[in-house]
Amino acid sequence: MQKRNIKDFNENQLADKRVLVRVDFNVPLNEKLEITDDTRIKATLPTIKYLMSHKAKVILMSHLGRPKGEVIEKLRLDPVTRRLSELLKQDVKKVNDCIGEEVEKAVLNMQKGEVILLENLRFYSEEEKNKPEFAKSLAKSADIFVNDAFGAAHRAHASTVGVAKILPSYAGFLMGKEIEVLSNLLENPERPFVVVLGGAKISGKIEIVQNLLSIADKILIAGGMSYTCLAALGYEVGNSLLEEYDLEIVKKMLKRAEEQGNKILLPIDLVITRKEVSENAESKLVRIDSIPKDGIGVDLGEKSLVMFEEEIKKARTIFWNGPVGVFEIEKYAKGTNKIAKILADLQGKAVTIIGGGDSIAAIDKAGLAERMTHISTGGGASLEFLGGKKLPGIEVLPEK
Repeated sequence: MQKRNIKDFNENQLADKRVLVRVDFNVPLNEKLEITDDTRIKATLPTIKYLMSHKAKVILMSHLGRPKGEVIEKLRLDPVTRRLSELLKQDVKKVNDCIGEEVEKAVLNMQKGEVILLENLRFYSEEEKNKPEFAKSLAKSADIFVNDAFGAAHRAHASTVGVAKILPSYAGFLMGKEIEVLSNLLENPERPFVVVLGGAKISGKIEIVQNLLSIADKILIAGGMSYTCLAALGYEVGNSLLEEYDLEIVKKMLKRAEEQGNKILLPIDLVITRKEVSENAESKLVRIDSIPKDGIGVDLGEKSLVMFEEEIKKARTIFWNGPVGVFEIEKYAKGTNKIAKILADLQGKAVTIIGGGDSIAAIDKAGLAERMTHISTGGGASLEFLGGKKLPGIEVLPEK
């Protein structure tokens, strides 16, 4: 898949052009409204700096959180503006709206190479509904549209699809890199190709598993996802995180994997706790056929980790999405940290791709991000891409 990117635009003509860039600055904030992970901001810097260096006027737009069409003060993009200014070593002006007179005035006063950031797109319900008039209002002050928000590419919103149908449109460097890396996973992975899936829900990942059964050599399933699989096989999973999902669909998927040479690997033992999941709760190691009715799975067991490690170390390509335990609590982070360390140790020997979301948080927490081949900025987007879905924000961009 070769989408037209900003280098395909005559760089000599970028000077003084008003370039509207959709970025994904949906970053996590703590109670003090401080950014706890700026990965997504840093990932867009090559595109922003390229446009700045070619004297374009850079107008950034993003969403943050889920305000659902209302102005939520704690979801304003002020913390992002401050962090971006630090990273660019240049003052970034924030506009307190994303459409209207204030935006038009701010753009009119821009100098070449300047950057402004518009307010949270999702303060308007028209954004998620992809209303044409809202898309026109966003596009009104720009000459060119660049989409560098891979994390929002699976959404058919005004800022990802609507604007792209109005202005000459290009992929940013981050978007191009994501498409290249993930396309290669589907079309030409170096083998063996191993997929590690964790996290809470299986519903968002069933399609990716079914699609990857014909592509991957092994799929290792852990975390909350695995409890649904174990329940489908008839195991008692106690009070473990069990998503209400059609277990017959899961059972058929597991049967298909078995027929293809036992392609799916599930845990054989787990760390469980009872009554509560906390740092102070007592935990113990149990086989999967010995989970008590009040047991709660919180991490991969030791034998499971050894089994997973053996498969991962054989691989030449690994895609990992989702922690394998309740990694936010230190005593239940052993499995997730171990997976991260195994992948880091494969630096130079295998392609390691981290599929966004909590996996990024786990890698960052372990201080191992620099030792991964690629960290995808889009959790849901990367999963849908690997699930064989066409992402609206990518499909709308012209081919080279």
